Amino acid sequence: MNPLISVIIPTYQRCERLKFALSSVLSQTYNNYEIIIIDDGSEDGTKEMVKSFKDKRIYYFWQKNSGGPANPRNKGIKLARGEWIAFLDSDDWWSSDKLQNCMIYNNDKVDLIYHDLKLFKNKQQFLTRKKFQTRQLKKPILNDLLLSGNIISNSTVVVRKKFLVSTGYLNESKEFTAAEDYHMWLKISKLTNKFFYLPKYLGYYFEHNQNLSKKDMSIPTKNAVKEFKKFLTYKENLKLEANIKYMSGKFNYKKKDFISARKDLFFVLKNGNRALKFRSFIIIFIMIFS
Repeated sequence: MNPLISVIIPTYQRCERLKFALSSVLSQTYNNYEIIIIDDGSEDGTKEMVKSFKDKRIYYFWQKNSGGPANPRNKGIKLARGEWIAFLDSDDWWSSDKLQNCMIYNNDKVDLIYHDLKLFKNKQQFLTRKKFQTRQLKKPILNDLLLSGNIISNSTVVVRKKFLVSTGYLNESKEFTAAEDYHMWLKISKLTNKFFYLPKYLGYYFEHNQNLSKKDMSIPTKNAVKEFKKFLTYKENLKLEANIKYMSGKFNYKKKDFISARKDLFFVLKNGNRALKFRSFIIIFIMIFS
């Protein structure tokens, strides 16, 4: 069985990066796919670049800028004809065997597939990773996702379209920007526990100063998890809050708001898991002696 996969790529002012992403899809060893590009208002030659590929599997749509990726992703989902949806950000790219590897697991035991990524950065920074290596989520998936944070990168996901539709699509509110994908995985996990981790590096994430994830992620993350906190115990909610405080503390440390950073990180030292406690201790130590 080789089901149709709809590859959805939202983009804005990333002509050269998109060209690389698009080329990585067109080089796939798996051939039954369509590419839906939703251009959120680019004026940098993106339209002409996409047309230069002259591939009938590419569908290009331009719209006025909506202010975030959720709206163009939703437009892509609604246009998609495939049973499966594969998300790809326009500044990321895949290895040529990504879709082939994922479709090995096209069976009734799997509803959402995700995998590892290699990271490319403009420059190495303190407390950052070179790889995005995740793991198999434990059941119930909802609880593990809440307590572990978003361990699923958007450009790794291949998911059945019916779940994206039945959950009401991605939240387009500005308060969710950069965490709308995490919110979607949480919503899907209320409907199915069939999340499958493929332990392979099948793609690449390009990290730069324009990434939406460079913002204070504690704010959209707090909005994304709000409706699900009722499913956790009191102690689990403290752990969830510690995860969010660590995001805020690390962000405040980087912008040199040490007073706010210390307040957040001391909360983590009291309530966080062992790994976050250690990282928080290191940052506090640096702030004290720098």
